[in-house]
Amino acid sequence: MDSKTQRLYFVALIPPEPIKSEVWKMKEEIRDTYGSKAALKSMAHVTLHMPFTFRVDREDRIIDSLIHAVEGKKPFEVIHDGFGCFEPKVIYVNVEKTEPLEILKEEVVRQMRRDLKVNNADYKNLPFHPHMTIAFRDLKKPNFLNAWPTYENRDYSAKWTCQSVCLLRHTGKEWAVLEEVGFTLDN
Repeated sequence: MDSKTQRLYFVALIPPEPIKSEVWKMKEEIRDTYGSKAALKSMAHVTLHMPFTFRVDREDRIIDSLIHAVEGKKPFEVIHDGFGCFEPKVIYVNVEKTEPLEILKEEVVRQMRRDLKVNNADYKNLPFHPHMTIAFRDLKKPNFLNAWPTYENRDYSAKWTCQSVCLLRHTGKEWAVLEEVGFTLDN
């Protein structure tokens, strides 16, 4: 790989086990029942910074930016309750929008914009809606219409303590965690 090679990256929260496996099973269920497999290209996650391209030889700059963004952050609870959708293609596990989560997301985006000039045009008009996707772009509309009633009133609840953010890089086939950056509490 030449030093100027660019790859896709994004920043997310990754839940611990057993939540990670539970959500993976939901993605497999959607694939097996409704033919949507695109969500299987990444592990369960809550996106903080949407995908962007960056030079591979400068990955350390992304990591440094994330270290600054999470500096002084305290662990907080991430709460899941039921399912939601973005019609007509996306079904997801709900993530409660809490103040610590919103602040973390804003700080990650702001820090990366400042340090790396990384921006994503998709942010301009989209409010932050934290979620964990189980089906998306390849879920055909008729299958969405069949799947959504199954998940709309289905029970699922979980919570976990967030103590880090993860930088993921696309391998060419799927997303993989490149670096986990833990919160560093100021003393």
